[in-house]
Amino acid sequence: MPREIVTIECTEARKEGKPPSRYQTNRNKKLQTDKVEKMKYNRFLGRHTLHREIK
Repeated sequence: MPREIVTIECTEARKEGKPPSRYQTNRNKKLQTDKVEKMKYNRFLGRHTLHREIK
C-alpha cells in the first residue's frame, strides 16, 4: 500500500501552554516524501493553526 495514516499535531499550542490538538490524515508515501503540514482548527486556541506530522 502506498498510502499510510499519519498523525498531525498543532505547532503553536505547547508554546502557549495549552493542550495540542491532533488529527489523523493519510498521505501517499511515493509521491509525498516530506512531512505533512496542514492548516487545521485548534479548538483550545479557537483559531486555525499549522499542524505538522509527528511519529
